[in-house]
Amino acid sequence: MTSNTLQFKTNFAVSSKIEPFYKGGKVQISKDGKYIFCTCGTKVNILDIATGRVSHSIEQDDQEDITSFTVSPDDKILVTSSRALLLKQWDWRENNCTRTWKAVHTAPVASMTFDPTSTLLTTGGCDSTIKVWDVVKQYCTHNLKGSSGVVHVVEFHPDISRLQLFSSSMDCKIRIWDLKSSKCVSVLESHYSAVTSLSFTPDGNTLVSSGRDKICTVWDLKTKTPTRTVPVFETVEAVVLLPKQGDFSKLGVKSKEPHFITAGSKGVLRVWEASTARCVFTQTVSARPQPVEVGGGEEPDEHSLTHCLLLPATNRIATVTAEHNFLLSDLYTLVLEQQFVGYNDEVLDVKFLGPADSHIVVATNSPQLKVFDLATSNCQILHGHSETVLALDVFRTGSMFASCAKDKTISVWQMNIETGVVCCVAKGSGHANAIGSISCSRMKQSFVVSGSQDCTIKVWDLPESLETRGGSPEVLHARVTEKGHDKDINSIAISPNDKLLATGSQDRTAKLWSSADLSLLGVFKGHKRGIWCLQFSPMDQILASSSADGTVKLWGLQDFSCLKTFEGHDASVLKVIFVSRGTQLLTSGSDGLLKLWTIKTNECVKTVDAHEDKIWGLHGNKKDDLVVTGSADSCITLWKDVTEIELAEEQAKQEDQVIKQQELSNLLHEKKYFKAMGLAISLNQPHTVLMVIKGILANEDGTEQLEKTILKLRRDQTESVLRFCGVWNTNARNCLEAQAVVQVLLQHESPEELLQYSGVRAALEGLLPYTERHFQRISRLLQASMFVDYMWQNMRLTGNASCGENQDEEMEDSSLGGPAPSFTIDPNPSMGLDSEGGDSARLEEAERQGRGEVEEEEESSQQEDVESDDDDVSAANKGVKSRQVGSPEEGKENIEPESSSEGGSDSEEPMDEMENEEQKLVRRETEARPEKMTAGNQAETQSATPRTRVMRLRR
Repeated sequence: MTSNTLQFKTNFAVSSKIEPFYKGGKVQISKDGKYIFCTCGTKVNILDIATGRVSHSIEQDDQEDITSFTVSPDDKILVTSSRALLLKQWDWRENNCTRTWKAVHTAPVASMTFDPTSTLLTTGGCDSTIKVWDVVKQYCTHNLKGSSGVVHVVEFHPDISRLQLFSSSMDCKIRIWDLKSSKCVSVLESHYSAVTSLSFTPDGNTLVSSGRDKICTVWDLKTKTPTRTVPVFETVEAVVLLPKQGDFSKLGVKSKEPHFITAGSKGVLRVWEASTARCVFTQTVSARPQPVEVGGGEEPDEHSLTHCLLLPATNRIATVTAEHNFLLSDLYTLVLEQQFVGYNDEVLDVKFLGPADSHIVVATNSPQLKVFDLATSNCQILHGHSETVLALDVFRTGSMFASCAKDKTISVWQMNIETGVVCCVAKGSGHANAIGSISCSRMKQSFVVSGSQDCTIKVWDLPESLETRGGSPEVLHARVTEKGHDKDINSIAISPNDKLLATGSQDRTAKLWSSADLSLLGVFKGHKRGIWCLQFSPMDQILASSSADGTVKLWGLQDFSCLKTFEGHDASVLKVIFVSRGTQLLTSGSDGLLKLWTIKTNECVKTVDAHEDKIWGLHGNKKDDLVVTGSADSCITLWKDVTEIELAEEQAKQEDQVIKQQELSNLLHEKKYFKAMGLAISLNQPHTVLMVIKGILANEDGTEQLEKTILKLRRDQTESVLRFCGVWNTNARNCLEAQAVVQVLLQHESPEELLQYSGVRAALEGLLPYTERHFQRISRLLQASMFVDYMWQNMRLTGNASCGENQDEEMEDSSLGGPAPSFTIDPNPSMGLDSEGGDSARLEEAERQGRGEVEEEEESSQQEDVESDDDDVSAANKGVKSRQVGSPEEGKENIEPESSSEGGSDSEEPMDEMENEEQKLVRRETEARPEKMTAGNQAETQSATPRTRVMRLRR
């Protein structure tokens, strides 16, 4: 990738993990030799031997530790027991618990096994009892008492017709139980320590028992007597009889007599001839030196073997070490073929190894180094240090690396590229204390620099012939030594051109040195706590440092000044590396977090919760697309750069969205509502789904069409629509569509079926309150509409009642040239509910009374000027109101509330204005009449004027 196409990383995803799968306890292998069953706390892990990965995990629901388990000979049934005193029967291939029952024991189950027919299960408990169960008929068949202490070994006789059960407890005796009589028929006494295993010959006449008393005993089961006692001079944890078929000549087997293999504290397999008690073969493990006897001839605990199992189907033999490592060897040669690490303990450092970064080398809380093949998880265990290995570094070629340990030594290792075998080629010693950091040269495989807790720095030159050297390791000597710091040296880094090296110490300083003579060039000061890691930039003259103060700093090599400070970790920053060709940083902290930084912007691009404990190891491969981390939680994780993958996925997703959006638009245009709704749901577009539903309801048969459409949807689509309804229902504009969908579901789905919908409870909780609010709003609207309808009906009745009177008034107005009103609104609608005849009679009576009042006023004020018309208008108004009501008394009662409600003086002002308008109209009408008018006509006009005013007021 060229510089102009360099792309910043944005994210890392887990590519693979190497996790602990065995922490001690029972181990069993399937009959076909493909799977290893082992306990790990509350789980039984099932390891696929072909891939080295855990394929299944059977975990207890009660989170109780599993005390024992067993697999049936037909590989169909797995039974587990826990501290909760429960037995569980599993279909392990489907990870399904088929049955649970009480163990009846009063203490946890310590051992269990099946009979050859896979129908009888026996359990030995810590309560000194043995139970036999029929797993087919599901009941307890026997309760055997008589053992002393914990029953830790139980085995059925291979000949099921004998119905015999063998057991051993803490009294070091072997008991034979007859299941027909439920009695102990014999007790075999030979061992003086705990019996660890029992092994039968195929004919069932010979038994070999092993114990921690360093002897194996051969028993004749016909006579129930020991035929041979074999001193093996080691604590034996397991014994296995060799099968009769097969060529075992390479193991020293020359006769047809029974031979057995022992596994114990010496850490190697040994083959013994039962008849002569002679060891005929001892396994040679090329990956580590031959065991050295100490004290009483015992090997240290980390080398001892705890289990030994035959794999007849694959002609292999499996052993388990005290460090929880699984070793698979060829049965006919006992040559080691495959290794798996069940538990890594605390990972202190990890580096990529191999020219193509196909392996990783891991330093754990152990003197041994582990080299993992990333493809198969096969592990090589390297023995070379006597105490815990603390740090690692790899040369640029990838085939050679160096290690340092608490034993004050460094080691250089070479990997055979063709076979992948790693061996130690050089060793050096000279430090006075534990060596905590080491770094290899970058240009050539020429030297190694180490930093120790004795505060000194040493440069070790490597001979050129080191790569091709065979035999014993080369002895290295330090070329130059310098006291570098006042406290422990935690980190050493060598520049890309091999001319400079930097050291970081617990004294809170970093120093720059010349690699040639270790002359001091400068000091970097600024951190508030000890420095954990240093790293040179591959592109610029910059040094990165990480500290226990939670910061990462970049330093310039010219003036030793701090260029940038990155703050974001809440705990110590243990490792830092450059990625993206020096433009980004990747850091790991003691809080288990992995952070990606962009140097130019000082921005933390990504934070990944990588581990549950301190991340001590962090390294990137040569292609800069993989990162490996190792933590104190015993997990090793490979992280893959997924920036380009996520970018490509995002682009593809956007293109797919555009295509689907166009298809959706076409479907809506063609009114294919069902397909449009399904596509809108898949695109998660609630608004588009709402538009589709509105389009369906706009049709004449919209309700039926919506019902058919909703019922055609899949279950998940219906759940999505129901979830959308909760959102639509919050808006009054869209509540009708939401209620229509809910109505369809309630009509066609039973409550039990609706409760099976995902998220239905949350949807109902959102629908109920808004539905009640919409119901109340519609109820108020319905009441208001009924009131309007009632008023409208009253208006129609009043208009019909006053039809006759309006015709007379129209005739009078037409004689005066005025417009004719269409109808009159009765201000007192309650009076217009009688029949038309009653209304006409009351109106005529009110009119006569009004005329009488007008005539009396005309007689009393015939000669008054125009200003007296105001009084006439007032009287006329009173007549109008009286005429509207039907009687003067009723009119006054109706007028008073109106005037009082409006305020006395304010109610008279509009009336005066109306009277003035009436006067103007009268004058205009008078002027418009012909000049030749008789006195009688004038009097008639004057007498009609008040009435005209009254009628206009009514209009």
